[in-house]
This record gives sequence, structure tokens and C-alpha cells, in this order.
Amino acid sequence: MNVKKIGIIIADDMEYTPFEKRIAEFSAIESTLLGRKCHTFTLTSGDRSVEVVTVHCGIGKVNAAAATAYIIANGADCIINTGLSGGINHIGRGMITLPDRLIEHDFDLTVLGYDFAAKPQKDYIYTANDQLNRAFLSVCPDAKVGMMVTGDCFVSNSELKNTLIDRFDAVSCDMESAAVASVCHFAGVPFTAVRRISDDAGENANESYSDMNNREEDTLAEIVIDGLIAALDSYII
Repeated sequence: MNVKKIGIIIADDMEYTPFEKRIAEFSAIESTLLGRKCHTFTLTSGDRSVEVVTVHCGIGKVNAAAATAYIIANGADCIINTGLSGGINHIGRGMITLPDRLIEHDFDLTVLGYDFAAKPQKDYIYTANDQLNRAFLSVCPDAKVGMMVTGDCFVSNSELKNTLIDRFDAVSCDMESAAVASVCHFAGVPFTAVRRISDDAGENANESYSDMNNREEDTLAEIVIDGLIAALDSYII
């Protein structure tokens, strides 16, 4: 994998703040992208280095896909999505999850005879890059790998949670990762997501999510940066 520029897509402002603090040591340069904050810096390990751009894209599939397409068009050849997720299948609060596959759980053309989530004449189950996953597993070996599902809704009820388990055997749910994966898939750009579980996607999920989000913890920022350094060291990127 010959990577020269990595994009990191982050939706929420309180998810983005810890990255700002972490990358300050790399003399990151702040700018704007589609009206939102982004930072560019060089990540170096040994005699190898790579340019990194972090983007605060805003919440939801449209925002995430637009930011991803823009930075790929401007030279990013590897994408990481990161943020908080709901844990929906034997994955607890605070745990880290990585995707093997990703799908948009709210795409529905069943009335036209398609399978649920299927897109006409297009792939719709996206695959994360195994090499990138291995790099992040090297710094977070307890991470849970499985299907991530994405939709433009905050999952906070047991009925929908159980549907996502039954329909997709998903381990986590969020509002951006599969949209980012879709753009990367059709652009031929390696992708993975590094997600931390903030809630159980049940009736009290909003309180649990808000509690963790408001803390602005640096867990994900540390894992993502350390994972990218591991990928540099092992010549994955």
C-alpha cells in the first residue's frame, strides 16, 4: 500500500477536540473544509513519514460522504473514520470496534423488490482494509471486529437494535462509517473505521452517549495516531 496522504474523518465537535490536542505536537496547520475545521500535519516514524489531514465533517451520512469525497479528490489515498458508536451485539461501553464489513441500515427499496439495504446496480456491503485493521489491532488487541451499520438516526430503542442484530448481525451502529466506506469503495481507496462504544443503543442510549461525548476523552485520538504509526513502522502505509 503506497500511501502519501491519509484522511481522518471525525463527525462531532467533541469527538474532534481530543484530536486537536493530540496533533498539536506535530505542529498541525488549521484550515477549513466545506465550512468546517480541519488540520494538516506530517506523521513521522523512523525514516518514513506521511501527510495526514483530520476533518471535522459534521454528523450524518451526507456530511461524512461529502468530506470524504473532497479530501480524496485533493489527494488522500487512505481514509480512517473514527468516533463514538452504539454497541448492539455483545460489545460493551468503552470497548473499541473495527469493521470487517459495513452497510447502510436505513437504505430501503424493498417495495421495489430489492433486498433490504441493497442498492440497484451497485455494491452495498463495503469491506474494510485488512492491513489497516491489523495495524490498529496491534495497538488495541481487544478490539471487536465485525459488521458496522450506519444510518441517519441515533439508535435508542431496543426494537431497532434487535432488528439490526437479526438483519445484519451487526456489532455496532453509527451515523457515518458506511457512508465513508461507500465513497472509498468506489474511489478504490483503502479504508477502515476505529470506533469506541458509548452506549448500548437502548432506551437510555442518549444519556450514556452524551455522558461519554461530553468528557472529550483522548482514547480514540491515541489509538488512531498510534495505529497509524504502527502502520508506518510495518510498511502497511
